Amino acid sequence: MPDVPEKPDGEGRVGLIQRLVKETGITEVEALDLITVLGVNWSSLVREARLLRTKR
Repeated sequence: MPDVPEKPDGEGRVGLIQRLVKETGITEVEALDLITVLGVNWSSLVREARLLRTKR
């Protein structure tokens, strides 16, 4: 069973953004951008978020 549904509703997306921000230290805007580009694959989101954070 995946961590989040493939296409989260508005509430699910907010929770996903908040989780990504909390666990990786990126901004909410960056998290939303990543979800828009990558979808909701958690491992891909975390990988890219960590790369974003190190580039700051």
